[in-house]
Amino acid sequence: MKIYNCDQMSDEWFSVKAGIPSAGSLDRIITTKGEPSKQRDEYLNQLVGEKLLGSKQQTYQSPAMERGVELENEARCLYSFHEGVDVQQVGFCVHDNGLLGCSPDGIVAGMSGFEAKCPLIHTHIGYLRAGKLPTKYFQQVQGSLYVTGFVTWDFMSYFPGIKPLIITIHREDAFIRKLHDELVVFNHELKEIVEKLS
Repeated sequence: MKIYNCDQMSDEWFSVKAGIPSAGSLDRIITTKGEPSKQRDEYLNQLVGEKLLGSKQQTYQSPAMERGVELENEARCLYSFHEGVDVQQVGFCVHDNGLLGCSPDGIVAGMSGFEAKCPLIHTHIGYLRAGKLPTKYFQQVQGSLYVTGFVTWDFMSYFPGIKPLIITIHREDAFIRKLHDELVVFNHELKEIVEKLS
């Protein structure tokens, strides 16, 4: 895995990510069942555009998303204290094969990853009640495990003043095999379209 130590959301981070499929958008490539997503072509077109421009286009951030970004460091500090571990901040990680990247909220001891979400209160309570990884983040976490080669990834939901949800997610090799196959096809198409439109 190649690690780019740049600040997330910085110009350098946007530049490094340009045209590379990202774990945070994997639900736009593959479903939780390992089938092609209905948003696949739209995401493919977006990445083609980024490759042609040589830069990643910043997308709209809702107030809830901005709030999540603001609380991320607070969540990371609480996680570090709660688990008794040091969390290394990184910018962007890319698998050695170049097929996928991810922007972890942290790497722990070079052996596992960390992802924090800071949702609105009703969503956080829902996550606490369910006590498991929300389905909407399944592809992101498994994609991050694929990129890094790690076996586990800790997921945290955080809302100030309320108990956090911290759970450890294990690598699901059957899904990751399907993911790899889909990424090979997706990236081949991406390269072909870029060459055709260049």
